[in-house]
Amino acid sequence: MVIKHKYLLKTEGVWSNTDELLLCLDTGSWRTERPVLDKEKCNYCGLCSLFCPPQCMRDKGDHYEVDLAFCKGCGICVTECPRDALNMVPEGEFADG
Repeated sequence: MVIKHKYLLKTEGVWSNTDELLLCLDTGSWRTERPVLDKEKCNYCGLCSLFCPPQCMRDKGDHYEVDLAFCKGCGICVTECPRDALNMVPEGEFADG
């Protein structure tokens, strides 16, 4: 018996052939905490970006910035930062802006 799965989008599949963009969804509303960067402590090593599961760390030239539209608040970037330049802060502190 063969089970066939009909993909919903043309970019959806079991692997990427890098010819087209992967399926990207706005998942930023899931998190209860967000990573906040202290630029003075950051030495631009890139470990936060390397270990970020959804790859939402954006290279700004001298530091990495979190793309909050895709950050799920898992905290892996904070755990992997060797200089403690990232800290998790509750979303409630950012409710007004």
